[in-house]
Amino acid sequence: MKIDFSKYSSIGIGPICDVLEIKTIEDYDEYFIIGRANNLLIGSCEHKLAILSKEFDYIKEKEGLLYVGAATKSSKLFNYTKRYDLGGVEFLASLPGNLGGICKMNAGLKEWEIFDYIVNIKTKDGYIDKKDINFGYRYSDISTTIFEVVLSLQKGFCRQKLEMFNSLRANQPSGKSAGSCFKNPSGDYAGRLIEAVGLKGYRIGDIGFSSQHANFLINYGNANYSDAIAIIKEAKKRVFDSFGISLQEEIIIL
Repeated sequence: MKIDFSKYSSIGIGPICDVLEIKTIEDYDEYFIIGRANNLLIGSCEHKLAILSKEFDYIKEKEGLLYVGAATKSSKLFNYTKRYDLGGVEFLASLPGNLGGICKMNAGLKEWEIFDYIVNIKTKDGYIDKKDINFGYRYSDISTTIFEVVLSLQKGFCRQKLEMFNSLRANQPSGKSAGSCFKNPSGDYAGRLIEAVGLKGYRIGDIGFSSQHANFLINYGNANYSDAIAIIKEAKKRVFDSFGISLQEEIIIL
């Protein structure tokens, strides 16, 4: 199948590429799984790309655990937990993406993250327990395709947490974006550092750091890959020159 990443990706940048649709559990380690492309900046079709089919879009409950297909949208899982009064992942209400990608990057909000609730994941080699996976802030060392995520959630959906998470998201800009551009360095915030070096609201062509939240890279029109890379490099250089901090991208660049 062909995917136009300028229309498919959340940041609205990228070429039209051939993408393999995965329907069975096999070895796809040579492919990059694009998911919903919510945090993806792609410049060319040089990489082998793949996407999980609807065969991996499901939620099943068994013996107190949730078995969630890696192609399942975060919003679908959130709505399921709300409907069946399950608590823990209320932060998924405003966290876009598929469960596979959310698991791979250990996505979350502030100190809450998906690995807090993961029991194991299913790959081509079967189930891998959480204790055998190295993970941390916006990171896991999972290097193979995730087909299923198994979660343990407690009873009791928490509306107070949901309100808190929604308020945390309220200051984030709308528009074509890949979410947070950089990970927060230890003890600091990427947005604060970008603003401190004068890049809040800064633009190159149609791409720029939001004047509402400096760590959000926004496509204001028809931004291209080269301008996006240029502004990312500029932010890293200015922050390092001023603070000696090497910002690490949260956005995935291909």
